[in-house]
Amino acid sequence: MEKPSWCEHLQYKFDNLMSRGTIALISGLAFLSLVLIFAAGAFLSLADIRPEGSSERLTFIEAAWESLMRTLDAGTMGGDSGWGFRLVMFAVTIGGVFIISSLIGVLTSGLEGKLEELRKGHSRVIESGHTVILGWSPQIFSIISELAIANANQTKPCIVILGDIDKVAMEDAIRANVPNLGRTRVVCRSGNPIDLINLELVSLQTARSIIILAAESENPDAEVIKTILAITNNANRRSDPYHIVAEIRDPKNMDAARLVGKNEVELVLAGDLIARIIAQTCRQSGLSVVYTELLDFEGDEIYFKNEPSLIGKTYGEALSAYEDSAVIGLVQGGQTKLNPAMDTIIQIQGEIIAISKDDDTIQLSAQGHKDIDEKAIVLMGTGELNPERTLILGWNQRAPTVIKELDHYVARGSSLIVVANIPECEAEIDRLRPELTNQIITFHFGDTSDRRLLDEIAPATFHHVVVLSYSELLDTQQADALTLITLLHLRDMADKTGKDFPIVSEMLDLRNRTLAEVTQADDFIVSDKLISLILSQVSENKRLNAVFADIFDPEGVEIYLKPAGNYIALETPVDFYPVVESARRRGETAFGYQIKAHSSNAAMSYGVVVNPEKSKPVCFSEGDRIIVLAVN
Repeated sequence: MEKPSWCEHLQYKFDNLMSRGTIALISGLAFLSLVLIFAAGAFLSLADIRPEGSSERLTFIEAAWESLMRTLDAGTMGGDSGWGFRLVMFAVTIGGVFIISSLIGVLTSGLEGKLEELRKGHSRVIESGHTVILGWSPQIFSIISELAIANANQTKPCIVILGDIDKVAMEDAIRANVPNLGRTRVVCRSGNPIDLINLELVSLQTARSIIILAAESENPDAEVIKTILAITNNANRRSDPYHIVAEIRDPKNMDAARLVGKNEVELVLAGDLIARIIAQTCRQSGLSVVYTELLDFEGDEIYFKNEPSLIGKTYGEALSAYEDSAVIGLVQGGQTKLNPAMDTIIQIQGEIIAISKDDDTIQLSAQGHKDIDEKAIVLMGTGELNPERTLILGWNQRAPTVIKELDHYVARGSSLIVVANIPECEAEIDRLRPELTNQIITFHFGDTSDRRLLDEIAPATFHHVVVLSYSELLDTQQADALTLITLLHLRDMADKTGKDFPIVSEMLDLRNRTLAEVTQADDFIVSDKLISLILSQVSENKRLNAVFADIFDPEGVEIYLKPAGNYIALETPVDFYPVVESARRRGETAFGYQIKAHSSNAAMSYGVVVNPEKSKPVCFSEGDRIIVLAVN
């Protein structure tokens, strides 16, 4: 093999220098510039070359300065005199044109490249005590809004988002959808949450909590589980446990997610949760408003408190111990229990679970025990359940769970009709039939927005009407538009027949709920909004996940809106203490009410009042309801 020449060696070294990037180029060009300047300065000084007419010899420093001025500005040599000096300065100027200009060009391109890199969001975040959101979905705007409210009393709150889309696109979307961030700063970074290198960008080691969103993909749960695995099994992870909240869509993946996350992850089963809320709300319109009041950070929230003054007293006695907080459960022996037995003794290490405006507003009532007006208390039974007819219009992946959940609540002999324009769901209904014990289910193929079809079905003959969104078949806006058309037909049918039948509808976009309110449906379930609220709450306090699991579990205690006349005398002004006592005697926990006259007024929370001041008088009428925690 022929030995490389010195020119080839020089070219090879030059290639290596160029491949090292901007910093190496800047360093190399700066070095060449200095060599040129100092060489010219030394030559002028040693050879005693000076401008014509100058009587003093140039020192090395002065000669180097003259050379520097000419490399930076070629016009400087226009005033030079003396041909020896001119020739040296001309050579320096020519060198400056090539070398210094190249240096300036490299600096400019390097700065542009750095700005482009920053725009792409690939730089590391230096934060601590912040909330990290991994993933990007439409739910993120509600989560940011809620966290901004929750962080209002924090000094320097920060939310860091890592999403697999452009950083600028994320920032523009957040500005458009979350106009009021308060004190909260939102920092966006582009990257894949599964990638260990990308995860390093968001400072997980110093994060207060981590929220993992399910992506809009074919297998979102697999990506969530991989992300949990990347966090918890990272070789560079912190020694303290993480506080991770993750969204899971398919219940079959819950066990795998628990195995990966262990005690560091709180899992929220999104699909089942919304299906249960729809099933409960279709039988109790207004229930979704109660859930929203409990789950958002505006108004009252759920807190835990150790109350030494209540140690040794019963849970039933604790219910009336607070004027402006509502006790709803206990934590004892590490177990969370809502609406426990009324004679449960509060232990030394026990905590009460209460609804209050803030954790520091849970204060014992100064008035102590209040005498109850026995005449105001009514203990009326609810009677036996009768078979019910339910109509479901539309279909999505939550529909099977809604049907199974309904089966827990209705009486034996009830019937359910599903109408949808998806032929494949008939096979799913056939598969469901053996699992149902209280309902007889039938399927009718057709367009749920077709007025003639709706007239044939006669919705006014049903006890409950549920309108589900075609969330898998259509995009969000198209699906909500179809739902809105169906609701308009149903409302028109109710007006023309004079028969008012309850309607509960699922909406995908919170903004479309305002449009849909013209249909005067009894309740709206905004799927993404409710899941976002739960994720936000659990990210602030992981213990709340056990409370929500108990509330939404059909086998345990649930929230019911029951006729006020079953608890308290109607058309008589009373405070809320007799209501609490009446519910206590039934083994139930009362923590609010709904006034029917305001059920269509959004400004008054659709008549829902959660955690009322117990001493404030209220007059209940026919149609008003008491909000209670009860077994059934």
